[in-house]
Amino acid sequence: MFVDIGSGTHIGLKKAKNEDSFGIFDNINTDISLFHEGTLAAVADGLGGHIGGDIASKLAVSMLKDALKKDAPPDDDRGSEREDAYFLDTISEAILKANESIYQTNKEVIQGKRPMGTTLCAALIKSGVAYVGNVGDSRALLFRDGLFVRQTVDHSWVDEQVMKGLMSKEEAEKDKRRNLLTRSIGTHETIEVDTYQWYLRDNDQLLIATDGLLNMVCNEVSQEILARDLTAQEKVEILIEKALENGGKDNITLILITVNPKKSKLRRQRRKAWFRKHKKRIRFITLSFLFGSALFAAGYLCGFLHGSFSPPR
Repeated sequence: MFVDIGSGTHIGLKKAKNEDSFGIFDNINTDISLFHEGTLAAVADGLGGHIGGDIASKLAVSMLKDALKKDAPPDDDRGSEREDAYFLDTISEAILKANESIYQTNKEVIQGKRPMGTTLCAALIKSGVAYVGNVGDSRALLFRDGLFVRQTVDHSWVDEQVMKGLMSKEEAEKDKRRNLLTRSIGTHETIEVDTYQWYLRDNDQLLIATDGLLNMVCNEVSQEILARDLTAQEKVEILIEKALENGGKDNITLILITVNPKKSKLRRQRRKAWFRKHKKRIRFITLSFLFGSALFAAGYLCGFLHGSFSPPR
């Protein structure tokens, strides 16, 4: 399986520090036992106003990475429901261990204060399947043919009101309690992890993001950006710019993964991306060369004319 991955994080315009974390792990740069080919990607959003939100988010991503040391499922289970269950359980167990570790740290170190906590949304992508685990209001969305066709459910008070039919989506977007979480990692002794299994097609895009992007850029705008003929990294950078343009009220972190893009198309996109990134430098070098050439030509012409009209000795 071949993927094009873009990622980025930004402190935003209102926060004093960045409490988000993210990680991308594959067998190219990491010693992995869990799979022969695949990618694990995760974003975490440390709880603002709590002690050590940035520490909690980093710890959650780090502990998720440890799941990659787990043995791969037996060969006899490949392509079966048992293999699917194995990977979903692996994601869930890693998140539960992160919760246990952070909760225990809160008990021992952060006594009588607002406990550190974090959201965590992770996706293990392999063999045409995304195995997703989520706690909190960071979100994974599957983009296909111009639309988001799948997404995780946020664990926030307003989203639960919407699901119960007690509040409209428009009301939820304006409600001051939209950042009130009903689940987070580290703040309670036990948690429930939502897991999802999404089958992937070539050119599908998986977006994993914290609410600093989700609350600042609506789905319609995000879909328009993801549909552009650009690399995953360029799309990530544009999404961050949009979130900042719309106020940048929170830390912004996201990972974008394109599944099995056509390699010739990706090479073309990367060439164009390189030229766009370096166009000012290319323009400067070109103008400098032309200016230098013009000076040389002018000097040569002056010398030629001076020689042609100089009186004979």
